[in-house]
Amino acid sequence: MSLFESIVETSHHEQVSSSDVIQDALVAIRQHLGMEIAYFSEFVDGRTIFRRVDAPGREHLIKVGDSHSLDDVYCNHILEGRLPELIPDTSLEPLARSLPITSAAPIGSHASIPIRLPDGRPFGMFCCLSPKANLTLNDRDLGTMRVFAGLAARQLHLEIGKSQADREKRAAVEAIIDQGGFDIAFQPIVTLASMEVVSVEALSRFRPQPYRSPDKWFGDAADVGLGVDLELSAIRAAIASFPELPSPIGMSINASPETIVSGRLGEILDGEYLGRTILEITEHAQVGDYSLLHRELGPLRDRGMKVAIDDAGAGYSGLQHIVQMVPDIIKMDMSLTRGIDRDRARRALASAMIFYARETGSAIVAEGIETSQELLTLKSLGVSRGQGYLLGKPARLNEIDLPAMPRSKMIA
Repeated sequence: MSLFESIVETSHHEQVSSSDVIQDALVAIRQHLGMEIAYFSEFVDGRTIFRRVDAPGREHLIKVGDSHSLDDVYCNHILEGRLPELIPDTSLEPLARSLPITSAAPIGSHASIPIRLPDGRPFGMFCCLSPKANLTLNDRDLGTMRVFAGLAARQLHLEIGKSQADREKRAAVEAIIDQGGFDIAFQPIVTLASMEVVSVEALSRFRPQPYRSPDKWFGDAADVGLGVDLELSAIRAAIASFPELPSPIGMSINASPETIVSGRLGEILDGEYLGRTILEITEHAQVGDYSLLHRELGPLRDRGMKVAIDDAGAGYSGLQHIVQMVPDIIKMDMSLTRGIDRDRARRALASAMIFYARETGSAIVAEGIETSQELLTLKSLGVSRGQGYLLGKPARLNEIDLPAMPRSKMIA
């Protein structure tokens, strides 16, 4: 794979890539010079390969992917100073006139700027040509072309840097997956009436130093196309702890819509513990097609798995997301919980969410409880369950006070 191909491969998820900028530059300079063909090429193994082409009406002559031996074209001669960058009339340039491609193409006028890598090595050419001579072409036109070639080169350099960063990012994520480079911590979720643990949420804690928060690791994985793989690896590690979790205490695991619709989630969930599994779907995640989500979740819910909407109330699409998913549990985001004892607006929003949960038979879990005042206010509003540092920090299962058989049966 060539350098340009590797850039395209690692940036395929970007809507705006180097190819867009380079193509725009080719169109602009071709039209400015009044020439028929413009292209951006890469040198690979002794050949020049056309990576971007603008040649309206002449696509039969030149197209992306075509290539020529460097021995047959102007490129090396321009790089080594045997041909000038601007040739208004190739018939007046003996070396150009002697090259077979000049008459075969034909090439009557030619302008080409070498594109170099950040270390100075030649990458390829930014070129315009016409079958006709054009004696009006001058140094000012060449200067204009250099400006557009510079834009293309700068974008290429940016993409090279990003491509390298993505390769390093991918390698780091692959190492995490292959070596299991994370631990699973569990945060208790309790009934606020009895303060009894009814379930735990599995949370990934990554080992590599310097420490980076889980959202950054999962974000990196998504960026390089490994988001589903990393999530499934974390879920697999979490559910391996089910035998240590007293029945009927449940375990919440987190999965993105992408992981759910991949069809791979059901393959790793243990049927023996499915009735104690709670799948948390974050509100912040984009859902393109709810029917696909329901198709994958339906069989799992039929076998006892519960669905929770995480971070409810934190985004603009929350109500639609909740209505579409019909969750068993609604986890009220910590942005509503924090300072709820001092904020009438937060209390009003929480009350509306609690009313909705009652009407639909869902349970409410308040996240991020950190003060006794927040706890008392949430209890007075009718919130039945809570999670947060006041109630228990993430820890190993053997460090959490887990009753063998809670008096309050969990509904999810």
